[in-house]
Amino acid sequence: MAVRMKMSVDQEKRHQQNWILQGLTMVCLVLFLVYFLLPFFWLIVSATKTNPELFSSFGLWFAPNFNLFNNLSDLFTNDGGVFLNWLWNTTYYAVCSAVGASLIATIAGYTFAKFQFPGRNVVFAIILGSIMVPGTALAIPTYLLLSKIGLINTPLAVILPSLVSPFGVFLMRMYSEQAVPNELLDAGRVDGAGEIRIFWSVALRILAPGFVTVLLFSFVATWNNYFLPLLLLSNPSYYPLTLGLASWNAQASANGGAQLLYTLVITGSLVSIIPLIVGFLFLQRYWQGGLTFGSVKS
Repeated sequence: MAVRMKMSVDQEKRHQQNWILQGLTMVCLVLFLVYFLLPFFWLIVSATKTNPELFSSFGLWFAPNFNLFNNLSDLFTNDGGVFLNWLWNTTYYAVCSAVGASLIATIAGYTFAKFQFPGRNVVFAIILGSIMVPGTALAIPTYLLLSKIGLINTPLAVILPSLVSPFGVFLMRMYSEQAVPNELLDAGRVDGAGEIRIFWSVALRILAPGFVTVLLFSFVATWNNYFLPLLLLSNPSYYPLTLGLASWNAQASANGGAQLLYTLVITGSLVSIIPLIVGFLFLQRYWQGGLTFGSVKS
């Protein structure tokens, strides 16, 4: 009887400890959520204010006048609608870079995972080591290389460097090793399919979740890229959103905020993140597990 009572007390203590641990975990998660969402909330609130209200009202709440639609109208008409040109440039750079980088990373990762060839481990080690090299260290060599072939101040100057994704190659190799069964590939070879057809018809379908992951990483990286366009582009007609909004912000600072450029910068920043949110929500349905479940009979 005493033993049962002791076990009951121990279970109750463990139950209380679990509740305390869950409560602390929940509090930490809520704090992290507030930390990450607070800048986004500030951006939404600030985009609804006029230029004077940005400095005179409380930053984390709305002003009496709701000026979002006027700010949007000014955003798309200022400087002859140059914001739309920047938006198109950014979309063009990000889509081309993301699709190209994802495709190259998927082919390379699949090759490293499923084929044996001389120097495979050495080449992969070099690719893996390049992840540790910061992009700023490659900026000047990239500029000199592109300058030699006459691509400075062209869209290709932004797109070509963005096609290289060492982390994407690493990710796709790890994913290919686990997601693509060798038995499935052997079955395709027995049926007479070539390696290219096996990759496009079989492997690529299975690798779709990994492909989409690299696609999103590359898309976001190119969309938010500031340093590379700053170094390689001098013509404002080729500017992406990051560089264009930075130029507006510099003009607003130079004029002491007399112009309405501060509200345009904030509203433009809000508009610029909407495609990222839409892209993530649209592509997340491709992140599905168990795509090969039942494809191979064990």
